This record gives sequence, structure tokens and C-alpha cells, in this order.
Amino acid sequence: MAEGRVYNFSAGPSMMPLEVLEEMQKEFVNYKGCGMSIMEMSHRGKEFTQVAKEADKNMRDIFDIPDNYKVLFLQGGATLQFSTVPLNILGGSKTKADYLVTGQWSDKAQKECEKYGTGQVVCSSKPTKFTTIPDKSDWKLDPEAAYVHYCMNETVNGVEFNYTPDVGDVPLIADMSSDFCSKPIDVRKHAYIYAGVQKNLGPSGLAVGILRDDFADGKREMKICPTYCSWKTTADNDSMYNTPACYTLYAVGEYLKYTKQKGGLPYWDEISDKKSRMLYDTIDGSDGFYQCPVQKNCRSRMNVPFTIMGGHEALEKKFLADATKVKLYTLAGHRSVGGCRASLYNGMPVEGVEKLMDFMKSFMDENRK
Repeated sequence: MAEGRVYNFSAGPSMMPLEVLEEMQKEFVNYKGCGMSIMEMSHRGKEFTQVAKEADKNMRDIFDIPDNYKVLFLQGGATLQFSTVPLNILGGSKTKADYLVTGQWSDKAQKECEKYGTGQVVCSSKPTKFTTIPDKSDWKLDPEAAYVHYCMNETVNGVEFNYTPDVGDVPLIADMSSDFCSKPIDVRKHAYIYAGVQKNLGPSGLAVGILRDDFADGKREMKICPTYCSWKTTADNDSMYNTPACYTLYAVGEYLKYTKQKGGLPYWDEISDKKSRMLYDTIDGSDGFYQCPVQKNCRSRMNVPFTIMGGHEALEKKFLADATKVKLYTLAGHRSVGGCRASLYNGMPVEGVEKLMDFMKSFMDENRK
């Protein structure tokens, strides 16, 4: 850990690998001797054009993206895609879409779809406070739906799909914001994948999209779709219809280079498995002092929510305050659910989780009644 830095368990924007930050720092004022910072140069100049091309290539290499898919770099984060998805698909003959609602973000995506068409709730774990993924036997899939949408990892609720949903021949759309770049994914099973980059791939300001060619031709686009939200416009202009979030895109490129150096997605997959297992073992081995509300077969490896003594607010407040004294920051749960939450994105080193485990054990010993 570099001098003065802390272990930041924020759900996003989140901790980035120190090596990536240091490389960006080194190049900040004068990028590769060109006399300008990335923040200052034209997005159409040769230096930045090369940055964007290299980021595209590394995305394709790391995620094994076939040639019949476009890589998009999108502003507005993943939240704008809640609108962009129906705007680009429901303009054809099919105006209904299926949504698997397993947490707050997929719930919001379904509600946004209702503004432009019909967002059908295939399943919902809201009755369990989003602590499970309903069994597929309970899903009510519509074979005539324009698409099926799911959120692979729910940041707020700590629920994660550990498989790709089988939805037959209906195009599959995935919001992978909070576990993108943490494990290998099967791009070919999806028509479109989108993800905010501020969890596992850089700072805030961009979403990445992986779009199958037949959805980039504009034939399904709604007439009311703003030009800026058009997948066809974005793809036709190589994600530069207007000025992109240049510095964020550069940072994503550096993160991708680092990922390649480390061995690609299998490296992050192994580390993610190790970190999450360490923390869940600490929670499950506390004899109820710490509790995770999420069903074990769908616990997130990225976002680990937990309560103390069944939701003892005074103890949880003390836990958060004491944690900062040992450089453990941003462990509060989402404001809508309370409790505590540790986010274990790629930038969080194993030693940070080890330090959290040690603190949790000592806090339990001091405060168990």
C-alpha cells in the first residue's frame, strides 16, 4: 500500500490498482512526450485515436469478442442504458420485453422500459428483499418478447448470477456493471452487454457496450430515440459522434493493458474467488455476530452486505467509525438497505481483505455480549 492510501471498499467509484494509477500519474502532464496531457488533446488527433483503437483491440482480446460484435464506449453510465436498450429495440414489430428483477438496478431498468413499451416482469425477488434469484422453473418467459434483460450482479443487494440465463431464442441483454472484468463471460450468448466502468475497469464517466451487429443497423430503433442514444449512430462513428469522456477512456485503456499483463480475466476470477471466500467465511464463522442476508447459492463475489448482531445500529455505527482508524473505509451499506457492505472489486488487494477480516474478528471479540 502506497504511503497515505487507505483500503477503500466503496461500491463505485472504487479502488483502482496502484500500478494503473501510477502509470497514469507518470503520463498526466506530458503524454508520451507529445507536450500535452490526455485531458487537453483533441479526441480526433493521432495520439488519442491510437489510445481508443488500442482500448478497442484489448477489449476484444481480453473478452474474446467475435468480429460480428461492436465495442461501444458510451457516456451516461449504465443508467442511461436503461432507456437506450428499449429505445433501440422496441421500435420494431415487438414492443414487449422481459425483465428478470433480482435487485434494485434491474427493478429500475424494468420501470424505465415501461416509458417506451411494456416491461414484463418474468420473475421478481422483491418479496425476499432481493436476497435470492428465483428458480428458473418460476420464470414466466415470453417467447415473443423483443429481448430478455437481466442484471448479472446487483451492487446494492449483493446478489449475483453465477451462470448465463437460458432464454431460448429471445435476444439476451445483460447489465454487467458491477462484475464486468471480474470473470470470463460468454459474449456469444448475448445480443448486448453493457457495464459502467467505475467498478472494475476505471473511474466513472463511461459505460462499455458489446453489441451484436444485427442490433447496430437501426432497424429496431424507435422514432423518438435521441440521436445520441442511437446504437447505430454510436457504432457508425466509432463511439465518437461527439467528444467522448477522453480521460476516462484513456484510464480504461490502461486498466485493460494491466489486465492483459496479469493474465486476463482468469487472473481476476481467481483473485475474486479468493477474496470473497475469505470474507464470507469470516461472516459465516462468527456464530451469528455477523450475518449476510443473501442466499448462499447467489451471493455476490463483488458486493458483500452484512449486518452486525441482526442489525444493531449502534454497533454498526461503531464498527464503521473504528474501521477508519485502521484504514478501512466506505463500509456502510447502501442508504436504502442499511447495515454494512464491503465491495471487493479488482482494485482491492488481497491484503485489504485480510486486514478487514482481522478487524472484524477483533471487533467481534470486543463487542460480543
